[in-house]
Amino acid sequence: MLRGERPLFGTKSEEKAIELKFFVSFFVFSHDNWIILCIFASIIYQPIVKMDKDINRIKVVLVEKKRTNKWLAEQLGKDPATVSKWCTNACQPPMETYIKIAKLLEVELSELVNSKFGDTI
Repeated sequence: MLRGERPLFGTKSEEKAIELKFFVSFFVFSHDNWIILCIFASIIYQPIVKMDKDINRIKVVLVEKKRTNKWLAEQLGKDPATVSKWCTNACQPPMETYIKIAKLLEVELSELVNSKFGDTI
């Protein structure tokens, strides 16, 4: 049996802050000299979380440690565009990534988070 799944296309809507992904799954199998193809389609709706505040200090700490976004992306095995979004606070990395970044930059985890952010929650 063969199985495949791939996104056909994805769209982002900045106004509504959502992301839509369309997937098609297919199954191919044979039985008694018959080939059967089953196709399933699905749509995934995900809200995009936009950050209005500077939550992290990743860029500041990188500058203090004389490191670049590109260096951090290579160390983490991430796309440089993703790290750039973290550095501009367009989005935030997962907590486990914060921990990896703190270890790579040899700083405390608390140094990567803006202390003023906690006061605004």
